[in-house]
Amino acid sequence: MRTKSYKNTDLDNNWLLLDAKDETLGRLSSKIASILMGKNKAQYTPHNDLGDYVVVVNAEKIKVTGNKNTQKRYYRHTGYPGGLKSSTFSEMIEKDPENTILKAVKGMLPKNKLSNSMISKLKIYTGDNHPHAGQNPIKIEL
Repeated sequence: MRTKSYKNTDLDNNWLLLDAKDETLGRLSSKIASILMGKNKAQYTPHNDLGDYVVVVNAEKIKVTGNKNTQKRYYRHTGYPGGLKSSTFSEMIEKDPENTILKAVKGMLPKNKLSNSMISKLKIYTGDNHPHAGQNPIKIEL
């Protein structure tokens, strides 16, 4: 029995549409990461990027469980001494909801050279409108 190894040119990438309204951040992010890696396909190959494109709408309506609205913190550093800045989940959702989902998904992808090409297939938008109607994304439910 021979093992078949697929390449990027062997398969075509589908466009999938996810609605983040009232979804839990972690569960949605893990599902998106799995789709971006291509684990939802029978032709999954770990060393090739065979994942689909994912369009996420209503990013500002995502939820978290428990007290994470006020207790979950996001950290960044300005590059200067003493420049550690932090903000809570609710502040991040108000300021930049797309970045909140992007950070969660990026942390669930493998830490190798493929992660940049995988994360580039993720498109996140606030509201119901998105510019990818020409690709006819398939709406999927979680």
